[in-house]
Amino acid sequence: MDTTLLTKYDVAAPRYTSYPTVPYWTAQTMPESSWLGRVQKAADLAPALSLYVHLPYCDSLCTYCGCNKHITKNHSVEEPYIETLLQEWKLYCAALPGRPILNELHLGGGTPTFFSASNLRYLIENLLKTVDLPEEPDFGFEAHPWSTTKAHLQTLYDLGFRRVSIGVQDFDEDLMKLVNRSQSIASIQRCTKDARAIGYTSINYDLIYGLPRQTPAHIERDADFIAQLMPERIAFYAYAHVPWLKRSQDAYSEADLPTGADKRLLYEIGRARFEALGYEEIGMDHFALPQDSLSKALKMGVLHRNFMGYTTTRSRLMIGLGASAISDTWDAFAQNEKNIADYQRVVQEGNLPVFRGHFLDAEDQLLRMHILNLMTRFETRWTEEHPALSAALVRLEPLLADGLVEIEPMGVKVSDAGRAFLRNICMAFDAHYWQKQPEGRLFSQAV
Repeated sequence: MDTTLLTKYDVAAPRYTSYPTVPYWTAQTMPESSWLGRVQKAADLAPALSLYVHLPYCDSLCTYCGCNKHITKNHSVEEPYIETLLQEWKLYCAALPGRPILNELHLGGGTPTFFSASNLRYLIENLLKTVDLPEEPDFGFEAHPWSTTKAHLQTLYDLGFRRVSIGVQDFDEDLMKLVNRSQSIASIQRCTKDARAIGYTSINYDLIYGLPRQTPAHIERDADFIAQLMPERIAFYAYAHVPWLKRSQDAYSEADLPTGADKRLLYEIGRARFEALGYEEIGMDHFALPQDSLSKALKMGVLHRNFMGYTTTRSRLMIGLGASAISDTWDAFAQNEKNIADYQRVVQEGNLPVFRGHFLDAEDQLLRMHILNLMTRFETRWTEEHPALSAALVRLEPLLADGLVEIEPMGVKVSDAGRAFLRNICMAFDAHYWQKQPEGRLFSQAV
């Protein structure tokens, strides 16, 4: 890969799990009535929804982590938190125009398997009492290999879960000790073996490149284990170094971090090895075997991306339950209180815990659609001129000259070389960013 281009485009850039990105949301307070109006409108247009449940507790702090989490070894927090989740969902059910159809359910964290199998069963059974299910619902959860037991896997399988995402990060145990993550190769192998034996049809491994002191040899060894275990999916994320947001990342020196061309080389090594094993690159940082539903969704043109990552389900309404969870009606976003105590207090008072968000105007929705197309199809097209699209084409001219995009009169296609710079390409369509470029550090580096 051309190191000149890597240097040129290694700028701070959003990951575009939403557009507008969170720093550009304009509603610093979110009136409950206004938010519920958008929820009801979305449910009227399409009664099927996606549900994300944030389970924020972890037994220990992984220092690389940028998620919203709460570190504790006190498991007495489980039941009160679950009751609050169910109360929050009850508030939504009272506002929805009918009994919802649950297309998709995802448990994220934190560490969902911090919670006991019996408590997870109680949570899911009570959620499922209130919804109807399609013929093939898509249920998945995030699993820490150290804390995920066979009972967790069996319990969730019995409740309809068929996908599990195992947090591997890297197979090197010494590297994991450096970032304070308790796990072993044996725990990953055990978790994978148990999931397959129970009947899970899609196992994902989360891997991170760019961790402190990580080298090409680490990635090569990771690929060797992938070849042995062959998960259906791989999420191969770039480590996001944002110590101004997550102080735990001050635990190691920036001199320990691979950056620029050295960091990108780690990805390219992984990509080459994964593709040699038969995996296909899906959007940004994701790979899947051809028989997996993500690969099929990409080929059919129905792949979607939201705050849960890449998904095969395009629900107009996504409701997030739990502290810090984000909800999406396509024309609005809302985020819950981040602090667990504040979240629980507001719900116990009988109110939805949303505290900020953004109402998307027509231009926001237009640009969101094109950024989503680039992220899920590597191309986008339009039939009518719009000033915001014309401005995006002007911003793409340097990337066109560098061979990263192909530009048509009414469309853009990402070249094979341009896939490494997908965040930069999407940023050309980010009108909010260009209207008010950040003065301080908001985003991680694009490369």
